[in-house]
Amino acid sequence: MYCFALNHKTPTPALLKLGITLLFSLSLIAPAALADTHSNLDYPLDPEYDLPLDELRSFAEVYERIKQAYVHDVEDRELLENAIKGMLSGLDPHSAYLEPEAFRDLRESTQGEFGGLGIEIGIEEGYIKVISPIDDTPASRAGLLPHDLIIRINDTPTRDMSVDKAMELMRGEPGSSIKLTIQRETLNQPLKVELERGLIRITSVKEKMLEPGFGYLRISQFQNRSGEEVQKGLERLAKENEGPLEGLILDLRNNPGGVLQAAADVVDVFLDSGLIVYTHGRLPDTQMRFEANPGDSLDGVPLVVLINGGSASASEIVAGALQDHQRALIMGTASFGKGSVQTVLPLNNDRALKMTTALYYTPSGRSIQAEGIQPDIEVVNARITPLETQRTTKEADLDGHINNDSKPSNNKKITARLDTAEDYPLNEALNLLRGLVIFKSRH
Repeated sequence: MYCFALNHKTPTPALLKLGITLLFSLSLIAPAALADTHSNLDYPLDPEYDLPLDELRSFAEVYERIKQAYVHDVEDRELLENAIKGMLSGLDPHSAYLEPEAFRDLRESTQGEFGGLGIEIGIEEGYIKVISPIDDTPASRAGLLPHDLIIRINDTPTRDMSVDKAMELMRGEPGSSIKLTIQRETLNQPLKVELERGLIRITSVKEKMLEPGFGYLRISQFQNRSGEEVQKGLERLAKENEGPLEGLILDLRNNPGGVLQAAADVVDVFLDSGLIVYTHGRLPDTQMRFEANPGDSLDGVPLVVLINGGSASASEIVAGALQDHQRALIMGTASFGKGSVQTVLPLNNDRALKMTTALYYTPSGRSIQAEGIQPDIEVVNARITPLETQRTTKEADLDGHINNDSKPSNNKKITARLDTAEDYPLNEALNLLRGLVIFKSRH
């Protein structure tokens, strides 16, 4: 049951002036960027812009009503900050007003170290949604999956909770515990998970040899030095292989994105020339183009890129550019579909605005916003159970068979250090890569 008390009192001139001054001042704020981030932007004030006086009067009236009639006294600062949060959060899921802790967390995450669970989140139908857990973090070890909905954080329901508030609740001192209640599509009942917060040190690039000639390189998040780390990872693979690679799998699954420049740097490692990505927004400073420098570090050897529904933003820039240039085959399932660029503007009070200022486009002009990158070859995750087979008789088993006196084949025996039952898409990518290498060697 609700009880309403109406009071039609006209706002005082002082409060009306306050509301107009506030909104006018906010219109002067200029963003500075994430791909998520990029550079400083200059927002000139349009001299012909007409202030919405009716809306400003409404704002001033609401402000006064709250100050006079709300059940508790509310500080001016709290009301004004809530107004700013409302303006940003009402634009799209990725725009936000960052208070000091959230701003610090954002800066730490792009540098590769922060305290918490290691999880990238968004909003879906009013609930906090897992975009992807970051590799080797409490979230990934607890088995959280992309598309999980977090419906409670400890005892706090997340319905209509902002992303920033959820991040604030989930971060904390390493070693402290937290309980999440998860709604998963494949489960009939909510799943309760208890995690221990850790100091999240993200190594954004990892590599290993799958078998002689075939390397594997995993990027878990795009940080400032990811391009440099990819280059060093390829050099370590070549050293372990004792020569150039014959093929490479680039794994971007469950990579939530990161820094725009880092995504362009990674693509540049594999392209010899051409456009990587371009952005388009309302202001001149949001029109950016990233071009590849001469030199493909793999010298054109076959490349397969793995993506899935947790591959977002900067991951989609990489996959889209390599796909458009026909430099790689994209395998897996459709990506997340975040095709917008957020600009981060530091304010003078240890706060910042994170605001969507542009959309990005692949070299062919595709916008993947709400669409995602479609793989060239769709492979869904699965578990393989090998069938037992009876041993059949071969020629060599027959009494009196003729021996083969030819010299032994020089072909290397291939034994992949890979558990196909655990990672079916990776196994399929390796099979495809073998075929591409064989096909290339014969033509």
